[in-house]
Amino acid sequence: MTFDAAVRLLERASTPEDVFGSSSPERVYRELAKLVHPDRVAPDRAAVAAEAFARLSTLWSARTGPATITSRTASYRVGQRLAVDELAEYRSAESDGHDVVLKVARLPVDNDLLRGEARCLRALDSVDPQWTAYVPELRDSFTYRDQATGADHVVNVLDHPQGMVSLAAVQAACPSGLDPRDAAWVWRRLLVSLGVAHLTGLVHGAVVPDNVLIQAEQHGLVLTNWCFAVPDGEPVSAVVTRYRDWYAPEILTRCAATPGSDIYLATRCMLALMRDPVPGPLRAFARGCLLAAPKARPSDAWDLLAELDDVLGHIYGPRRFRPLALPATVPAWPRQGR
Repeated sequence: MTFDAAVRLLERASTPEDVFGSSSPERVYRELAKLVHPDRVAPDRAAVAAEAFARLSTLWSARTGPATITSRTASYRVGQRLAVDELAEYRSAESDGHDVVLKVARLPVDNDLLRGEARCLRALDSVDPQWTAYVPELRDSFTYRDQATGADHVVNVLDHPQGMVSLAAVQAACPSGLDPRDAAWVWRRLLVSLGVAHLTGLVHGAVVPDNVLIQAEQHGLVLTNWCFAVPDGEPVSAVVTRYRDWYAPEILTRCAATPGSDIYLATRCMLALMRDPVPGPLRAFARGCLLAAPKARPSDAWDLLAELDDVLGHIYGPRRFRPLALPATVPAWPRQGR
């Protein structure tokens, strides 16, 4: 079978039996995995291969049913696939009565990025408890060997962010954007999450709508996906491809990342969230956060939060709680898919 034939087979399959049959499913799985593995194809076919490989994994999981995988400290009964992104597949799981999310490296080459995320989340766990709600809780991290392929995949076990939605999902459901007054509380909380990261000496490196989760009714926010985070002063090793044009110049040129790099990207994220017209003082505030030179750009998220509060007070007066009602079509995280 050729690569193209394998891709067509996986695209057209509606059940596991359409792909694996019944006589020797393990052999079929291994052969297809070799054909569509992104590391085994030309660079210009890697994106197609990654989609096919993810589809293959989904069909194989559906055939074998719920599995239990274990780390040194816990067992996890694996449920359905929730989503997939550039680096990982997300699966629901249950352990000792707790609902968790398994973030599994899609390819072994990405294992180091998930290990880096685990290190970052452990460091963030040491901050003042009042700030821990702004970052994911890491419950476990271990390496799992796929018995069918023999490949090792790092798994990060995260607390399930119940009732939260990504800003990417919000933007998809509200294409005209949010009222700037609603976006204001998101911006404030996003600056808090960055302030927490920067206190620990980390630059998040990927403050994009997919990685910002909000709880609309209670105004909660969690900054997720710490795979790209680096110590302050080190270059970010990779960018989220579809948001490449949003990144600060120093990130794209692989120069030192700073807290201001996160502020730049967060500002792009917030401007994309707001509907027009954005009040002039708020747009001027944003322009100052998007200066090309890192040294000219704000670098202290806490100071910037105080400045933002002054701007918002000038525009809207004393701060008041403003309930945000999202359309029912906004899917819960991480069901937004890729």
